[in-house]
Amino acid sequence: MNNPVLVEVLRGAVVESRHRGAAAVLDADGTVMARWGDIDQPVFPRSAVKAIQALPLVESGAADAYGFGDREIALACASHSGEPEHVQLAAAMLDKAGLAVDDLECGAHWSFRQDVAVAQARAIDQPTAAHNNCSGKHAGFLCTCRHLDRDHRGYVALGHPAQDAVREAMEVVTGAVHSVDSCGTDGCSIPTYAVPLRSLALGFARLATGAGLGPERGRAARRIFSACMTEPFYVAGTGRADTRMMAAGKGRVFTKTGAEGVFCAAIPELGLGIALKCDDGADRASEVMVATVLALVLGEGDPLAQELRAMARPTITTRLGFDAGGLRPSEALSALPR
Repeated sequence: MNNPVLVEVLRGAVVESRHRGAAAVLDADGTVMARWGDIDQPVFPRSAVKAIQALPLVESGAADAYGFGDREIALACASHSGEPEHVQLAAAMLDKAGLAVDDLECGAHWSFRQDVAVAQARAIDQPTAAHNNCSGKHAGFLCTCRHLDRDHRGYVALGHPAQDAVREAMEVVTGAVHSVDSCGTDGCSIPTYAVPLRSLALGFARLATGAGLGPERGRAARRIFSACMTEPFYVAGTGRADTRMMAAGKGRVFTKTGAEGVFCAAIPELGLGIALKCDDGADRASEVMVATVLALVLGEGDPLAQELRAMARPTITTRLGFDAGGLRPSEALSALPR
């Protein structure tokens, strides 16, 4: 099936581009509360599932053993911008476990933010792995290995105990089989598995409620969500969508972006999980999609929904800062499907 157009891009008053996609809203029992497009087609969630991948860090006792608070746990779930605070905290996490930046196996890149990248280029010859947007997640993997007295070398590889623990958590939380046949390699070199949006939305509803996870994993999930919603800057960074939405939510919504137009989210007070993908992988469209779906689920009279609707209509400006157009939800995304 062709997924519906969910986002339109305007230049002036004319629709210049269109983005198709699919989205699912589920409760923790697996009931589909709303859907757009094909939610059974497997997709790679990429970084959108870092909150699930961080469960072993908390469940193993590593987070407590190294004195990690909300900022460290949030960074373990982050696709951060490589700003100084992110880089310094990732290095500090490793130091607490007697590890070093050279132990990271995620690769290196400059900051996502142009101004920060320029400052970095003036100060250093090359970025380190601590600058990688996934360095917090990888620091979490390494700290878990060290706490459990496991050899951390090669921790990114399929079959390493660190990745076995992640795959087990992903399967239990989402209810979907994570098989070698559906496995690819993420940008930071760890395994990533293609599963349906339906399963991802169910997983985030379970994280939000603890349903089906057992007491220990349920507590770990609540702690992870709370940390991310309390410290949203450490999940993303200045001006980033996750940071802006969770800061506006003040503990009411959890969101996490992934590469190639994927987003996962949860509304704990309603016990609902959300998963979506923009077909062409455009982040600009997936951000409009997730803000719109959150607003629709929260309801018309909710002040947070009004803030999210505003975020779902970003302006496109010229190089001189003049308004040239914008993005908006399509008619298909204007209301909850019935």
